[in-house]
Amino acid sequence: MSKIKLYCFPYAGGSATIYNKWRTYLNPNIQLVPMEMAGRGVRFKEDFYQSIAEAVNDLYTNIDFKSNHDPYAFFGHSMGSILVYELCRKIAADNQKGPAHIFVSGMHPPHIKKERKILHQLPLAEFKEEVIKMGGTPREVFENQELMDYFVPIIKADYKIYETYEFLPNDTKFDFGITAFNGLSDKPTFAEMLEWGNYTSDFSKLYQYEGDHFFIHNHTAAIVDVINKTLSNFGMK
Repeated sequence: MSKIKLYCFPYAGGSATIYNKWRTYLNPNIQLVPMEMAGRGVRFKEDFYQSIAEAVNDLYTNIDFKSNHDPYAFFGHSMGSILVYELCRKIAADNQKGPAHIFVSGMHPPHIKKERKILHQLPLAEFKEEVIKMGGTPREVFENQELMDYFVPIIKADYKIYETYEFLPNDTKFDFGITAFNGLSDKPTFAEMLEWGNYTSDFSKLYQYEGDHFFIHNHTAAIVDVINKTLSNFGMK
């Protein structure tokens, strides 16, 4: 039996390595495929993306469409959820086989507009404080010049493409299910997260956990258990 591939997309400032510990919890029939974005990790020599569209076009080339029979799924946290959504739109537009299911996390649906501070244009000192308040990036990173020189450009580049992203309305609904995850202390509300269900003609579910925006790191086992059970409906034993 072929494994189902689970493509995982990071949050702003993250890299493919944030999903490494998922291997401990994933069903053996799920192949974890952490997606590395340009400008970090093994791709650190590549230029940063200038837009979400550019990121999507690049990541699209790394999705395996060779087999029309093997199912695959997407998971994205925060900015990664926007990448997942836009990838699904591109896949549909190109008449490629879509994912069996997608998982979105820590991000309201893209049609919801919110007032937000534009962080990527802030002076360094203000930018540092805002990122620290968000959580997910240890203060120690900003207290070490070498780490700062590496991570700050990555984080700023990701905030830039997210903060300049413009959602283009589309009435087409996906024909696969959507599962959403959210932290009880995170900014997206319960009602907002439920609206991911408007993007599918299939089923949708929402799971909430204690914690802030980076709740996924404290609830890895529980989240992966949901993924295992959901993907068991697609030919896994």
